[in-house]
Amino acid sequence: MGYHPDMTTTFPTVKPITPLLEQINSDLGVLRSLGEDDLQTLANEVRQYMLFSVSQTGGHFGAGLGVVELSIALHHVLNTPEDRIVWDVGHQTYPHKILTGRMERLATIRQAEGLSGFPKRTESGFDTFGVGHSSTSISAAMGMAIAANQQGLDRKVVAVIGDGAITGGMAFEALAHAGHVRPNMLVILNDNQMSIGHNTGGLANYFAKIWASPTYIALREGSKRILEHVRTAWDFAKKTEEQMKSLVAPGMLFEELGFNYVGPLDGHDLPQLVQTLEAMIELKGPQLLHIRTVKGKGFSPAESDPVGYHAINKIEANPDTSTSKKPSPPKYQDVFGRWLCDTAATDNRLIGITPAMCEGSGMVQFSQEYPSRYHDVAIAEQHAVTLAAGMACDGLKPVVAIYSTFLQRAYDQLIHDVALQNLDVTFAIDRGGLVGQDGATHHGVYDLSYLRCIPNMIIACPSNENECRQLLHTAYQHDGPAAVRYPRGAGTGALIEEEMTALPIGEAVTLRTGHNVAILNFGVLLEEAEAAARVLKATLIDMRWAKPLDETLLLQVARSHDRLITVEENALAGGAGSAVAEFLSGANIEIEIRHIAIPDAFIHHGSQTENRRAAGLTCDDIVKAGTLTAASAEALTNIV
Repeated sequence: MGYHPDMTTTFPTVKPITPLLEQINSDLGVLRSLGEDDLQTLANEVRQYMLFSVSQTGGHFGAGLGVVELSIALHHVLNTPEDRIVWDVGHQTYPHKILTGRMERLATIRQAEGLSGFPKRTESGFDTFGVGHSSTSISAAMGMAIAANQQGLDRKVVAVIGDGAITGGMAFEALAHAGHVRPNMLVILNDNQMSIGHNTGGLANYFAKIWASPTYIALREGSKRILEHVRTAWDFAKKTEEQMKSLVAPGMLFEELGFNYVGPLDGHDLPQLVQTLEAMIELKGPQLLHIRTVKGKGFSPAESDPVGYHAINKIEANPDTSTSKKPSPPKYQDVFGRWLCDTAATDNRLIGITPAMCEGSGMVQFSQEYPSRYHDVAIAEQHAVTLAAGMACDGLKPVVAIYSTFLQRAYDQLIHDVALQNLDVTFAIDRGGLVGQDGATHHGVYDLSYLRCIPNMIIACPSNENECRQLLHTAYQHDGPAAVRYPRGAGTGALIEEEMTALPIGEAVTLRTGHNVAILNFGVLLEEAEAAARVLKATLIDMRWAKPLDETLLLQVARSHDRLITVEENALAGGAGSAVAEFLSGANIEIEIRHIAIPDAFIHHGSQTENRRAAGLTCDDIVKAGTLTAASAEALTNIV
């Protein structure tokens, strides 16, 4: 019978006693020497420590609880870090970090200068591949397996991928290639009961043990070699094997791709996991082990609500329950969700599309009110964009809600399938700019650069919630590809107008008239720009659009001021500031321009405030740009 951890309903308030975990503390030799009972005790200790630590810091939660036993089994069986474990997405790696010398530092996770919330090669030799996006593990692991073979190394390589991540096209490309090249590698499909197959119980576990045994493998391969020369017998044997497997496991697809499929197994049964891994890791060629796990395992609230407990905030010891506390402004994702429902109520052509980010993109209400017009395509960003293009060809008005960092994965489709054909697709680009604790893999700091070079595309940069609503409406009314780019988190508290008004495309608004210096703001740094404008007694313009620019206003401002400062939460290279400089240069206007934007560097995890400070996007940075003389700026550049 499978091992099931003790159920917990509350977070530990004091650091749990973890003697086995303390003894291991990165000495995996100790872990590898543990017997069955001690391994199960260790699983309880890891789970309790994770519950305590993440409740103190916040962070990804449910996925890590679901792979405690798997993490222990992998490090018990493999000679890590010499043997390679490649995690997909990476938000489930907290137990892995705990086991590999980072137990005490888990208190710093996702904080500035602390541990990353994802695997990171510069953080530990046990993190074999840096990751943050999904569906990459099989490709990376295959590359490592080929490298080991090329170098004559007897190195084991394992990829761990979730049932959600395997929906990504890149994962299937890697599976198909591996079936052709046949490297020695193991893919573990961690199915947390969100999509793939039904658990077929004890019979499947029984056959899984048989299929993983060297005896069965030898018998099957030997039989194939013998029977392949006897056509009738071979056809009968192959058909019988396939029919048997189809009755007890959903593995025929993987078998057809060239993998030896084993499973599904109970992913919380440590003894069986260890036994199966020990057998499969010695097999040659591509192997696939299908395990079933429960997201949030061992913590009943997370098991009951795996979506809500995907990640948690820090648990406050003495939360402020005062009823007089000022309510927080709505999150931008909720502003979008409300706009989507309001627009769908008046236009039955609207279709909402998301690549597996329903909750994060604020689409829950829309999915409930308009289920036939809602499409979650799973982690398949490329498909999402071309699906929208196909809909637009035949009279629908699709809205693709997607994070900026994930839209990068569909860039070819954006250009060739939407923009080249000038199709009416609206892109609601969430998490534009710096996102905070998720760090460099999730910052959406390149979209202005990679979007504005695409013909037919218009790009709006709202500076507050109401502007976000109105610019979404404007983009939707536009007959062609349009993007509205807004940040993660709560808005500024701006009054949101119920009535939706299409704003003039490419028209900026002057918020303050000053002299000498003009600040051109693109997007969510408006409050910083306003504060700087007061200090500098500068003109302040909310540009609203990165493409098209308000060229008439730009010409007026450039001719009436000595210096321009562009402000954006996007990469400096190719961003909105570059667009301004390019336009003025083309118009033969010479004026001093300073750019407040993200430098040519990856900004690491921390709070959004810390991110902006690290990137030089604060009021003080704008003021310095407004007061620094040309000579001192040149001297500073030479020193740097």
